[in-house]
Formats: sequence, C-alpha cells, structure tokens
Amino acid sequence: MAPATDIHQKAIALIGQLPQDKLIAVVQLLEFLAQPPQPSTVSPQEAQLLEVIDNHLPEDEQVHLNRLRDRCEWGELSEAEYQQLIGYEDLLEEKRVKRLEALIQLAQIRNIDLIRLNQQLQLKSQPSHAV
Repeated sequence: MAPATDIHQKAIALIGQLPQDKLIAVVQLLEFLAQPPQPSTVSPQEAQLLEVIDNHLPEDEQVHLNRLRDRCEWGELSEAEYQQLIGYEDLLEEKRVKRLEALIQLAQIRNIDLIRLNQQLQLKSQPSHAV
C-alpha cells in the first residue's frame, strides 16, 4: 500500500473514532488546511522589520557565548573572558530592545496586538512535518 493511501486511511479511521463535538473542530481545521496558501505580500518596511526581529547571533558566536555562560557559573572565567561575556550580554540586550521596537512597529502596521503577532511569527518559524 502506498504511503499516501496509508496516511489517508489512518486519517479516516481516526476521524471515525471522534465524538461529534470534536468532529466540527476537525472539519474546520481540515477546511483551513485545504485552502491554497496565500501569497505572502510583505512591504519593504515589513521586510526590514522582520529582518530585525529575526536577527540572531551567528551559530558559532552563540556556542561561544553559551560556553562563556557555563564557565561563568562555575567561576572559571579569566578577566578578559568575563569582559567578553559582558560585551555579548550588552549586545544581546541591544538586540532585544531593537526586536521589541520592531515588533511594536510591525504590530501597528498590521493593526494587530503583540500577542497575535508573536503567535503568527512563531507559527511561520516552526518547521512543518506535514506529508
């Protein structure tokens, strides 16, 4: 049996086991998921804000920062390493402030509250494992 057929049969079997009150929600979810994806039209201003929101340390620097934090907990940092850690923490705080400012501006542009904007951004950043 083909994998697509397997998954369809499994879905049908699971739907058949649902109580009536849950079935309505499942149908609504399926209708939503069946809609064709809407083309994402992001203005240049929104794209710039999204870039600020998604700005993170490069992976190698994040790994180094994590090591410094761990060693600091154990009191194993030299003075130079401690100053480097402080520099990283200052940089991260600056990034957090810029990110929050960008989130506020983007929420205003899209005319939604920060909580909903955060939810939207988290959904877009999560990888999809759909078949």
